[in-house]
Amino acid sequence: MSIVPAQAATGETPTRLVRTAAERWSWRATPSLIVGGVILAFWVICALVGPWVVPIDPYVDDMLNSLIPPDATHWFGTDQLGRDVFARVIVGARDILTIAPLATLLGVGVGAALGLVLGYVGGILDAIVGRLLDALMSLPLIVLALMTLVAVGSSNLAVIVVIGLVYAPLVARTVRTAVRAQRERDYVAAARLGGAGALSIMLLEILPNVRQPILIESIVRLGYAFFTVATLSFLGLGIQPPSADWGLAIADGYGFLTGGFWWVVTFNAGAIISLVIATNLVADGLGTFEA
Repeated sequence: MSIVPAQAATGETPTRLVRTAAERWSWRATPSLIVGGVILAFWVICALVGPWVVPIDPYVDDMLNSLIPPDATHWFGTDQLGRDVFARVIVGARDILTIAPLATLLGVGVGAALGLVLGYVGGILDAIVGRLLDALMSLPLIVLALMTLVAVGSSNLAVIVVIGLVYAPLVARTVRTAVRAQRERDYVAAARLGGAGALSIMLLEILPNVRQPILIESIVRLGYAFFTVATLSFLGLGIQPPSADWGLAIADGYGFLTGGFWWVVTFNAGAIISLVIATNLVADGLGTFEA
């Protein structure tokens, strides 16, 4: 028995097959996507080559030149130990741009798999696990992460795992909703009639049709992960010294703000803010793209 392709059976043609090259370029040319992408690309480059291009060693203490305001030699000034703030901001991108994406990848992977299963299977499994996810999401996520890190101890690996698992329920809820909207579509019914198993239908039929919400959710979670990593470092439970991490730098220099030494904190805080804004701009730009 021959099976009629899903698009032929429904009379629908997937939009990805009919988008013109101009429409694709229009999506790529979205201003928010371009601006966000440029900012992210800048920090990625800093993370990759920063240690080799900064003019001053970011880890060398120089107490004779501590708390110097921005000038021609020290563009962002120096901190309380005489270390060049500009060099530390550039080098500090490495840890956060390693830990946050890995945590996001873990959270999206676990959450997408869980949401895919719950959305397709439904029934009692969806009801029980869905309630558990709702209960977890009712807790302040940063508090949940803090409690877990206090219990298991702080390390880069622990931060990655904790942030990933904390954000997984949010991703699962988004994916579950998207899958529910797809599971009764004609192309799924056609796949069942063709003898495809549940796993095959979920991975080969439904997953490609929910990739847009997964992609957007991934970018949004990445922005939150940047902020969460910085927050945990600020509280002493994230990235540990001697890293030039931005959150650590803010924690170390916070007490000097009252003395008017604003540059010790401002540039590190600005770097974190720029990353979070950039990811949201990229997510906004991707939201204009119809998969």
